[in-house]
Amino acid sequence: MNTAIDPAAALRLQTWLSPAFPIGGFSYSHGLEQAVELGLARDRTTAADWIGTVVRHGSGRSDAILFAAAWRAAESGDLGPARLGAAFRATAELALESGQQGGSFVMAVRAVWPDPRLDRWARALADDGTVPVLPVAVGTVCALQPIPLAVALPLYLQAFAAGLVSAAVKLVPLGQTDGLRVQAALEPVVAETAAAAIAADIGDLGSATPMLDLCSMLHETQYTRLFRS
Repeated sequence: MNTAIDPAAALRLQTWLSPAFPIGGFSYSHGLEQAVELGLARDRTTAADWIGTVVRHGSGRSDAILFAAAWRAAESGDLGPARLGAAFRATAELALESGQQGGSFVMAVRAVWPDPRLDRWARALADDGTVPVLPVAVGTVCALQPIPLAVALPLYLQAFAAGLVSAAVKLVPLGQTDGLRVQAALEPVVAETAAAAIAADIGDLGSATPMLDLCSMLHETQYTRLFRS
């Protein structure tokens, strides 16, 4: 498995996956805000269980498979993973979360790290009327660098999990140290999910987190909200 990465590409990947990268990730909780409201995530243990389940069986798994499919399709310009990713969202808020971030990610990368291949892909998506969801956008950009899939995908999933942990620190609330404990506990879940997604194909796409979908639906009408999802 190729894990060699050019140092300049490694710096770019760290920038792209940083919470400071301007895609608005801080404004989404991925349904966690409603889960806290319902008492499903109320302390360090239950928050870790919730986030771990989302990564292993929910959006984390689906996004990892989409990421891998987009990475493999990047050179050919195949829009299949982008189209499937745009359709594969269970609720309006989850679609907004991933689509808005994916579009913002592509816009920022094109502005600062111009690449004619990325420009052609983005124009083809626009002509197709497809908004790239975040895992498809990041997977495509990483492939064009190139950044090895075995490096990029685990780090993408780690950043996804870290975003949920950050939301949990604010919402449960958790202290910073407990937030780090949750993040540490998720390391094997992230590694296993990434490895499984690399070995999977697009036909394996699917999730099994109905409570996440329900919480996302209920969040649309939650009375007091800090987050957009």
